Amino acid sequence: MEVLRKRPTGRGPAEWFTGDVWFDVVHAGTEPSRMRVNIVRFAPCARTAWHRHAAGQTLHVTEGIGLVCSRGGEVVVMRPGDTVHTPPGEWHWHGAAPDHFMTHLAMWEGTGESGVPETEWGEHVTDEEYHTPPVAG
Repeated sequence: MEVLRKRPTGRGPAEWFTGDVWFDVVHAGTEPSRMRVNIVRFAPCARTAWHRHAAGQTLHVTEGIGLVCSRGGEVVVMRPGDTVHTPPGEWHWHGAAPDHFMTHLAMWEGTGESGVPETEWGEHVTDEEYHTPPVAG
């Protein structure tokens, strides 16, 4: 058994996020584990850039109200208790709603392949994309 002590909370880098985002690494598995888990806290209007994960990603909202969107899809509202899965390679973004904070667990896997990135980051989500009226979630 191994007890992993809490690491300091990190600020989300401007290359990957718009607005104030903070995260805590819960687990960054070392081989043979490829599991990654972060607690991510978004201020109102804060969001990720477009990105995709080689092995997919699962989000579980723990508090607040959030938004999520896949490229070419509709913006969807996320609420506490909701779990969203994006399959491998699907471009998407997620973040807080305009008037709410939002916290989620982000879970994904490393690729286990040398030189193959587990996450590929794209361009920032525009204000127009972000403010597209969401569908009820």
